[in-house]
Amino acid sequence: MNVLILEDEILSAQRAKTLLHEHDPTISVMETIDSVEDATDWLSRNPEPDLMLVDIHLSDGLSFDLFKKIQVKSPVIFTTAYDQYAIQAFKMNSIDYLLKPLDKSELGFALGKFNALSQERKGLLTSDIQRIMQTFQTSTKKYKNRFLVKFGDNIQFKNMDEIAYFFADDKITYLVSNEGRRFIIDYKLEQLEDLLDPQFFFRLNRKFVINIDAVQKIKTLMNSRLQVFLKPNFEQDIFVSKEKMSEFKTWLDQ
Repeated sequence: MNVLILEDEILSAQRAKTLLHEHDPTISVMETIDSVEDATDWLSRNPEPDLMLVDIHLSDGLSFDLFKKIQVKSPVIFTTAYDQYAIQAFKMNSIDYLLKPLDKSELGFALGKFNALSQERKGLLTSDIQRIMQTFQTSTKKYKNRFLVKFGDNIQFKNMDEIAYFFADDKITYLVSNEGRRFIIDYKLEQLEDLLDPQFFFRLNRKFVINIDAVQKIKTLMNSRLQVFLKPNFEQDIFVSKEKMSEFKTWLDQ
């Protein structure tokens, strides 16, 4: 089997070679390439490898860019230094991803899997790459850590663990701290949804985005609607919108 390695870290590339040969001494490493540009050039001038071992981060950018430039017909095993949660998400796409430093048994399992898959389908489909890129971007997304707020003539910042909830009133968005203080911020709730970590924050309805720690009590009403009681207390009743109820329950139960 002929294998092409795309890896910009010398030690990682050497380890990959060693593990491949330990798994199967007949494996031939065709080349080790450290950039998208060089990989594009190499693949356009050489026979297709039987398998590619591809690091997501190369010296000149993400290896995903390679698949935008040329059609890659070889099966691919991606490697990444990102945490196990990202790896588990990637595996949902039925293409293997290995956490660095490479583990011998995991690499062996992946090689066996790709040997089986190669009998059914060669290479990656465009839909595969789109799913992979979407999953990667979601898994590695950076969420906001703090907000600048005005307090009189002073500017302060509030960390996420200091924020109970956000609410909108007459086109103005307020940040409410755990102590019940309100601060005007220059964001709409729609923007906050994209900036806040969905593990901790949820948009209940058109007016509220709440922190999970701000939920004091949830009451089920006769019409199956859900009323949410927050801390610090809000002076008006708060209800989960009908279209959000199922998602809200899932969020609470994660």
